[in-house]
Formats: sequence, structure tokens, C-alpha cells
Amino acid sequence: MKIEFVSKNYNDSERLVRIVETKLESLCKFLPDEVNSIVKLKAFGKDGEQMKYTMEVSIKFRGKVIRSEVTSFNMWDNIDKIMPKLESQLAKIKDKRVVESVKGINDFDEIIEEIKDRPFFQQKDKAKVVKIKNYQISIITVEQAIEEIELLDHDFYVFVNAEDNKVSVLYKRQDGNYGLISPEY
Repeated sequence: MKIEFVSKNYNDSERLVRIVETKLESLCKFLPDEVNSIVKLKAFGKDGEQMKYTMEVSIKFRGKVIRSEVTSFNMWDNIDKIMPKLESQLAKIKDKRVVESVKGINDFDEIIEEIKDRPFFQQKDKAKVVKIKNYQISIITVEQAIEEIELLDHDFYVFVNAEDNKVSVLYKRQDGNYGLISPEY
């Protein structure tokens, strides 16, 4: 496994790099030989507030990308949080490959019976809409939308952008800045 580290506002120690490499190497049981991984380490926070640390791991193999990201107040905690997520994602892919490889076998029902208790096959309750909220949409500028999001103390705000007449979503990013989602049609 080839592992590349990218840091932004964070000085990674040799010990941290070594531990992350060891943990990622343990995932090789799920992966083919040729695998590229990118580990992004980032620190951010406003002056006077406690710093937050984000770890993002992307694993690329056979045209697929597995990605997971966690944020906490400690980079070491992120290692323990991200590994189970990656293992779960990779186990799902492995289970899918097992099913796809046995599709032509007559005893397909027996094989499904053997592997149906794996997490990938367990039925989860489907998420459903539990609340509907209607409101008047405003035609405003991005600057006015920023004022609204601050006044309402929400994480996002939907509005019609006065500059291009498109429905847009303004959202608050973890670094304290804003992102704007605008459709292309």
C-alpha cells in the first residue's frame, strides 16, 4: 500500500505517521496489492477557541474510492474513529464481491444463508421524512443570506440568489467560513 500524507496547518509527527501507516496496512486483508492512499491532516479553529483536527483518508483501488473523514479535538482520537468506518466500507465491498462471484452457482441460496448475518446484509430501517417545514423563499444577495444565517443561527440557508435568479444553498463550514451550492441547468 502506497500512503501519501498531506497536512494543512498541522505538523504531523513521525510517531503519528507510523501509527496511521500501521493501521492502514492492517486493512490490506480487504484490498488488492496495488492500492494508493491519501491521508489529509488538518487543524483549524478561531482565535481563542480550542483547535479542531480533521483526518480524511481516501483509499483508491480498481477504479473505486473509499473515503472517510472525522473531526475531533485530538488527532489521536481521529485515528480510533476513522478505522472502524474504513473497515466497514471495505467489508461491504468484499461482501459484494463474494456475492457477485457466486451468482452462477446453483447453491446461491445456501451461500446467501451463510453470509446474511454480515453487516452488509442486515436490514436497516430506512430513513424517512419526519418533519416538513414550509417558508417563504427570499430573493436576496449572498451577503444578505450570510446575515440571515447568522441571525437565525442555522447551519444552512436556502434562498433565490438575486445575482443569477437560481435557488441556492448557503452553508456554514467547519472552518467558520461559508460555502455556496448553486445548481447548473
